[in-house]
Amino acid sequence: MTFAAQILTLYPEMFPGPLGQSLAGRALSEGRWSCDTIQIRDFATDKHRSVDDTPAGGGAGMVLKPDVVAAAVDHAITRQPDAPILAMTPRGRPLTQERVRELAAGPGVTILCGRFEGFDERLFEARPIEPVSIGDYVLSGGETAAIVLLDACIRLLPGVMGAASSGDEESFESGLLEYPHYTRPVEWEGRTIPEVLRSGDHAKIAAWRKQRAEEDTRLRRPDLWERHSGARDQSPSGAQRKKKDR
Repeated sequence: MTFAAQILTLYPEMFPGPLGQSLAGRALSEGRWSCDTIQIRDFATDKHRSVDDTPAGGGAGMVLKPDVVAAAVDHAITRQPDAPILAMTPRGRPLTQERVRELAAGPGVTILCGRFEGFDERLFEARPIEPVSIGDYVLSGGETAAIVLLDACIRLLPGVMGAASSGDEESFESGLLEYPHYTRPVEWEGRTIPEVLRSGDHAKIAAWRKQRAEEDTRLRRPDLWERHSGARDQSPSGAQRKKKDR
């Protein structure tokens, strides 16, 4: 089954962009996924093909018009009725690896790319659109965010990465950051590969990797560590276990 991506954008020439290269590009040429764009401006009805207007209540910038964007969304739904619709916006819920896996397991995705000050809020009330953010920062438009989302999905499609287990130990798959990696030369600028990784003792290597993943997550991403350690302290029923006094 081909994973079908359709992107609603004011800049269709930005796609497939970097997704036409490397793993994603090869998968595209092999038909493992498809990429179609829909020009939002084609659904404007005035002679100037306007897609935005000034914000109600005043303020800087422009806001994408709900009637124009909704018409583009409706067109996308007729083309791909079973695909979830995601709008790339900093006001959305953070994208997670869990959500990426859910999307990659489906028939595809329709992505709505924001511009200017964003979307008229009524759009989310009137259409089944999921607002999604890729991080706590602002981009010039949703196209770059859409490329990030698609790259995360495409690499999980069957046959895109080499071995089926290639991504099993990567960051976020177990709720932790991935352990650090090393390769030859053994010594470089006075720094050596940790001895345990050269020992050939697979049990010790696994224990070291687990320890480093936990340490790095705790130090670099305390938010992830808090969720991970909280999950470990829960019983199978979901009840929080009492921590022993130290």
